[in-house]
Amino acid sequence: MASPSKGRVLVTGLDGFTGTHLGPLLEQRGYEIARVASELDLRRPESISAVIEAAQAEFVIHLAGISFVAHEDAAAMYAVNTVGTTSLLAALDRTAPRLKKVILASTSQVYGNSNDDPITERTPPAPVSHYACSKYAMELLAHTWFDRLPIIITRPFNYIGRGQAKPFLLPKLVDHFQRRAPIIELGNLDVERDFLDVRSVVDVYARLLESPMQSQVLNIASGTGRSLRGIVNDLTQITGHRIDMQVNSALVRNSEVARLVGSSEHLQQAVGTLRYTDFEKTLRWMLAPSIEV
Repeated sequence: MASPSKGRVLVTGLDGFTGTHLGPLLEQRGYEIARVASELDLRRPESISAVIEAAQAEFVIHLAGISFVAHEDAAAMYAVNTVGTTSLLAALDRTAPRLKKVILASTSQVYGNSNDDPITERTPPAPVSHYACSKYAMELLAHTWFDRLPIIITRPFNYIGRGQAKPFLLPKLVDHFQRRAPIIELGNLDVERDFLDVRSVVDVYARLLESPMQSQVLNIASGTGRSLRGIVNDLTQITGHRIDMQVNSALVRNSEVARLVGSSEHLQQAVGTLRYTDFEKTLRWMLAPSIEV
């Protein structure tokens, strides 16, 4: 006899990088994924309403959006990330009375260049890119629904894993080492980021569904900064392959955030101790698609 479902979850962006890891995890933990025939288009309110009505979900995890910082169409970022998300919230407010939790994926990029180390939720946002601005504007508008919808806004720091698109930095590095390419062109070699394994991030999303917390903004971070040079060295040690790093000025952004490392102390009050995956194991998992690490 099948166990009763913990609830029905609508995951926007289910077929994306994060969603492909989150969907199976939620099903393993007893949730039912709302797989609807309608295709979600965040630029069309009627599409949003059709998906929500078909889903009949008690939980929503909103991952869909433009997530590449260097995306060239700034107008599209605001249309999708900001206006599209507010249209989603408006539709949920109108047509989804059974909602128990709405999780919105924002980004640590909203903090910009901060002197705080590590960065906490009390750090004032200072976005320096259209991507970050589109997400922060989304957050501000989402606050206007805090009194009507059970919303949690997450600010994940950089996360990586199998299946991430190559335009992103770590998959690009891994691809070059897998092919044993002699040269790689990069931007600023001295940036530092807080990298998580995608499996740790989706574990947080699953656990937040059961948390009573709402009307909050939460970092998802490891608290450890890693430089680009250090990661290349890690990949060299794992693979035994040495690669010539060449700086391409076209890849250096004027608004580049130098160091972005966060604190998850507030998050752990909501979900308990975070389950981190060792960074080297994550790199090995990405390098060897046939091996589970």
